[in-house]
Amino acid sequence: MAFEYTGDGALDYFPCRYGKSKLLFRGPRRALQGDFIAAMGGTETYGKFVEHPWPALLEARLEMPVVNFGYLNAGIDVFLHEPQLAAASEAAKVTVIQLLGAQNMSNRFYAVHPRRNDRFLRASSLMRSIFRGVDFTEFNFTRHMLSALKEREPEKFALLEVELQEAWLQRMTALLAKIKGRKLLLWLGEFHDPAHSDTLGHEPLMVTEAMVETLRPLVADIVRVEPSVTARSAGTTGMHFSALEEPAAEMVPGRLVHEEIAAALTPALQPFL
Repeated sequence: MAFEYTGDGALDYFPCRYGKSKLLFRGPRRALQGDFIAAMGGTETYGKFVEHPWPALLEARLEMPVVNFGYLNAGIDVFLHEPQLAAASEAAKVTVIQLLGAQNMSNRFYAVHPRRNDRFLRASSLMRSIFRGVDFTEFNFTRHMLSALKEREPEKFALLEVELQEAWLQRMTALLAKIKGRKLLLWLGEFHDPAHSDTLGHEPLMVTEAMVETLRPLVADIVRVEPSVTARSAGTTGMHFSALEEPAAEMVPGRLVHEEIAAALTPALQPFL
């Protein structure tokens, strides 16, 4: 795949904090005053390897500041336990919340890192009793662990999947109660190159249409973006990374996907401004 090699391969993400938060969001840092839109989400909202992520593109389209509260490798837990974000949402005209997968959050089966939610910490006694014989010390990341369990024990994995889906609904309901003001959900579908396949299913992982519809009464609108084949096939074209970072860049949305997200959100947000 083509890539733009810029010497050290790194973009300046202007990482910044707001208030007393320990989380580093993508900058430049903005004043949370006046009219602005808050954008909350994971790596896809942060815009890893992309010079102009969808919050920046949306800002240009709407001619209104869009504060990027995207956080790398975030799950729901990061935002649920961050008090600064509730204050920011109360000041915003509207808050766009990216729907994140169900795999990166602590639950009855396993615990994840409180900030790097993609990092697997430990299996519970319940998990060990169900998946006997599995050495959980070999896993560092949730996705790797879940893929391995599904391949080894597909029937038992179904129990785990149900637990994650129920926990996801509970956690999202709590998050939406915490986020004040008008809220809009961004449902970003599969964004990987069509050549890539994943045994765990499409993004966001384990989130079904029925689950999302359950949340509809709690928000002003839900915008579903299914990236086109053209955008997905573009892969890493126009992205910035070093040669060693190419595998990681292939796993996140490319420039055209970000453009399609901004285009879809623009008409949905205009009535609230």
